[in-house]
Amino acid sequence: MKRIEFEKLTEQAILDLPEHIRSKMDNVAILVEEKPSKEQLRKIKIDSQYSLLGLYEGVPQNVWGRGSGSILPDKITIFQKAIESYANSEKELIELIKNTVWHEIAHHFGFDEKAVRLLEKKRK
Repeated sequence: MKRIEFEKLTEQAILDLPEHIRSKMDNVAILVEEKPSKEQLRKIKIDSQYSLLGLYEGVPQNVWGRGSGSILPDKITIFQKAIESYANSEKELIELIKNTVWHEIAHHFGFDEKAVRLLEKKRK
């Protein structure tokens, strides 16, 4: 899939989030990259670029406090090649993008990996 098409699907996944979630997203940039950098893989101790569908990097909202007004924006990266490698159809691709966006935004709100997994179970 061309990058621009994948970016449009990612944008739609963001727009499909409930308004009460979108309205609380603050100081976060969401972008698409083909694959994670070596630095990103090293930082989170993953060997395979195809194991990482998305990555949240930043200071979660629940950690913000005094003096947080000048922090750099959080960054959520959605990795196109990894998601495409898991999807067997366009429907699966769209669902994987939505789930990955949702997962990484949960980190933006301060949920750790264990809590995000519990939320995902409740969501299904």
